[in-house]
Amino acid sequence: MRLGSGAFAACCVVIEVLGVALFLRGFFPAPICFSSRTENEAEPPAPEPSSGASSNWTKLPPPLFSKIVIVLIDGLRDDFVFGSKGVKFMPYTTYLVEKGPSHSFVAEAKPPTVTMPRIKALMTGSLPGFIDVVRNLNSPTLLEDSVISRARAAGKRIVFYGDETWVKLFPKHFVEYDGTTSFFVSDYTEVDDNVTRHLDKVLKRRDWDMLILHYLGLDHIGHISGPSSPLIGHKLSEMDGVLMKVHTSLLSEERETLVPNLLVLCADHGMAETGGHGASSPEEVNTPLVLISSAFGRKHGDIRHPKHVQQTDLAATLSIGLGLPIPENSVGSLLFPVVEGKPMREQLRFLHLNTVQLSKLLQENVPSYKKDPGFEQFKVSERLHGNWIRLYLEESSSEVLFNLGSKLRRQYLDALRTLSLSLSRQMAQYDVYSMVVGTVVVLEVLTLLLLSVPQALSSKAELDVPLLSPVFSLLFYLVLLVLSALHVIVCTSAGSQCYLCSLSWPAAGGVMVLISTLLCAVTSALAKTLARGKLLSQTPARSSSRRSELDLLILLGTVGHVLSLGASSFIEEEHQTWYFLVNTLCLALCREVCRSCFLGDDCGPQHGLHAEEEPEGATPALQAKRAGCSVLELDTVSKGPSPVEVPSGCERWMVLASPWLVLTCCRLLRSLNQTGVQWAHRPDLGHWLTSSDHKAELSVLAALSLIMIFALVQRRCSPASKVAMAFGLLGVYCYRAAIGNVLFPWQQDNKDISKGITEARFVYVFVLGILFTGTKDLLKSQVIPTDSAARTLGLWEVYSGLVLLAALLFRPHNLPVLVLSLLVQAILTTFVWRPLRHDAAEITVMHYWFGQAFFYFQGNSNSITTVDISAGFVGLDTYMEIPAVFLTAFATYAGPVLWASHLVNFLSSETNSILTVTSSAPLLVYILLPGKGGFTTQGPPSSVCKQFSTESCLLLLRIGLFFSSFRIYHFGDISALPFIYMECVFSKTSL
Repeated sequence: MRLGSGAFAACCVVIEVLGVALFLRGFFPAPICFSSRTENEAEPPAPEPSSGASSNWTKLPPPLFSKIVIVLIDGLRDDFVFGSKGVKFMPYTTYLVEKGPSHSFVAEAKPPTVTMPRIKALMTGSLPGFIDVVRNLNSPTLLEDSVISRARAAGKRIVFYGDETWVKLFPKHFVEYDGTTSFFVSDYTEVDDNVTRHLDKVLKRRDWDMLILHYLGLDHIGHISGPSSPLIGHKLSEMDGVLMKVHTSLLSEERETLVPNLLVLCADHGMAETGGHGASSPEEVNTPLVLISSAFGRKHGDIRHPKHVQQTDLAATLSIGLGLPIPENSVGSLLFPVVEGKPMREQLRFLHLNTVQLSKLLQENVPSYKKDPGFEQFKVSERLHGNWIRLYLEESSSEVLFNLGSKLRRQYLDALRTLSLSLSRQMAQYDVYSMVVGTVVVLEVLTLLLLSVPQALSSKAELDVPLLSPVFSLLFYLVLLVLSALHVIVCTSAGSQCYLCSLSWPAAGGVMVLISTLLCAVTSALAKTLARGKLLSQTPARSSSRRSELDLLILLGTVGHVLSLGASSFIEEEHQTWYFLVNTLCLALCREVCRSCFLGDDCGPQHGLHAEEEPEGATPALQAKRAGCSVLELDTVSKGPSPVEVPSGCERWMVLASPWLVLTCCRLLRSLNQTGVQWAHRPDLGHWLTSSDHKAELSVLAALSLIMIFALVQRRCSPASKVAMAFGLLGVYCYRAAIGNVLFPWQQDNKDISKGITEARFVYVFVLGILFTGTKDLLKSQVIPTDSAARTLGLWEVYSGLVLLAALLFRPHNLPVLVLSLLVQAILTTFVWRPLRHDAAEITVMHYWFGQAFFYFQGNSNSITTVDISAGFVGLDTYMEIPAVFLTAFATYAGPVLWASHLVNFLSSETNSILTVTSSAPLLVYILLPGKGGFTTQGPPSSVCKQFSTESCLLLLRIGLFFSSFRIYHFGDISALPFIYMECVFSKTSL
């Protein structure tokens, strides 16, 4: 079956997408949900258990509280309240926690620890998935059952002020609201003032039942300057004042109504040591949960230590407190201390409602729910509860009832914990079967693509895809039979927990047929490839180069890195892999440099430092046979018309020292930022520099780094770009001084000059100017093809503009990363890549490796915690989505982007130098004439032949074919150039 290259690629892409989608379906399992209730149907509450006597309690218990106020402080971690900072900056809250009528908990937030999924968990009690990280950017309407929707349906009046995410999740649920933008992290003052300004008015009114306040300032401070910033203390003091105002107002109202109210202090997530959040470190997942109410009696000297609970437990607790049904998808359990002071019958009623709700959710999502330990405990508890109700109605002795009730209460609490744990584990289970099938499909298509690349890139641009013959082969039916048997076995043992098992037989059979067909096609293509390779190996051909140790290292390193991504621990600590590969690459380059300089290995590797001269008058064939090296070196980037001489003196020692200098730079950068998971908490040089006690040292380091950046970048810029770069880097320092990161020599205090908006926009002007100048030069080179210098200059100025932008967005302590990146690029370009004449493939892979390493040198990791969101708002005075997303992405991936840009500059400059040499050197022409056995050569002696790149030769060949169909112009010896010779024959035949 013959297909064009485009059609074949399109089919492969479609099948790849299907395979990836199947893998993701298994990797991100479907959320736990309750599907029996329709949107307009409300299921009646479960009646109280009874045994022999009928109970008349079939309705929900009355509300425990008249009003509930939720104060959610974004980014508040547990040690900010229960630790030393709480004692110092939140004295009123500390008093309530230690001596007041309150219950304190450490609520664990499951990852992803970002705002929208955590709000969803707090209000629904369900466990959001990682797909909610994407939805966090633009939160959709929450259709899931929640406390908010239950309260609104019950006629509760809800008022909200704060993060507009709530308004997006619950539209038309609030009788009054005022949303604030959550992504403008540069603002940590007005965003909270807009919430607090409503307090006096709303607290005096009594026409609401639920008040929600979501403060964002603390989280924004963390994104800007981290948890050690002095601003953290001021913000905690501000929040303590808010809590005191709200609690005082609720107490004064309770004195009049004699009905208790509830004040809830909580957080959506914590704050990592870097100031971000999103991962699963203890600082990010441990949040404070303080329930304050006069209903919680407390005796003098009663010390209550915070207990560890799940964040999802709040939804069930709020529902009980408001007298509402628990959300159906909630996996949380009631916080029992809230109802501990109630009569025994009410306590058991609350616990029974919670266990009934969890057991129904378990039945909906676990086929073998009857064997679950939590369900068995629930059935036992329910039976004992019925017996207790019978005794209660028979008015047995209170002591017996209390003892039996206490035992039953413990039984219920154990059942709640077990059921909640079972449901949480169900959410974390992977569909391994779907993941394996998706992986097999993806690998089969990738293998078929690799085997088909030579045909797809041929001049006909079409290939023969072996599909029909394998389908009618015995192998196809054997594979299909085996896969069908495996499918039956897996589905029989796993039931409906696997997505593929829930599909109909025709759909599942289609997947099996697709896998079998692809496997047979891959086998057929592999057989043809091996046969073709065997045939070519029997044909005598000469090769001018052999694979070096560096090529082997690049191949093994790349394959090893890909294989390491199969383990989660290697993904979490991927920076260690890149550090090892880069260090090993430096050692390999050191060995190659030493061998080239001292051993004169000119004909072994394809990138020696000099070439051996041939005796004058030698024939081309003799020259190729004696030297074993092609006169025309293939696939090289830097070739001149004459061999490169061995550097001597100071230059030689610089070449020898360059790999060690690069290795030293990498080692210094490793100590600047700790990243990953296991060692991210350890102190590093970055933490030392960013502390308020070392601002002077940071200022000096930032100034020196900016000077070094200018020195390394300006050498190839135009005069106008040099001036723009100098003023831009000066503006960078002024911006950092304006926001208080660094100091001017005459600035003696830490007072901020401004928000830095003017200074940052000043830098943006120069960035755009440099980028515009570079773009103009690139367009000029397109109009005038012979002007190669304009293209090189334009690419470098675009690169310089990106460097200036990176300097603006990088935090001051990360400026040395940018400096050493530029220094390593300059060292490798001047003393390694050009002297050793590495080919384009090797240089490309080296750029990729160093780009990945510098991504982690910045302090980044595979966790979204390390994403510096504050970089997206540099120079912005309001939230603008497109610029914020672009700046955040560029600041995060600045390392790989700058190395990719440098790669384009390097390859372009080397190509231009080749063309310049080729155009200026005297051309020696061989005329190939058709003969009996092929072509005969005529031309001058080979002793004066020059070296040219493959690209140059192919270009001249096509020029020759254009002017004459009987003569082909060629440089070098035809016997040493099988690829050029084959192209000559093919072109001649086609003519």
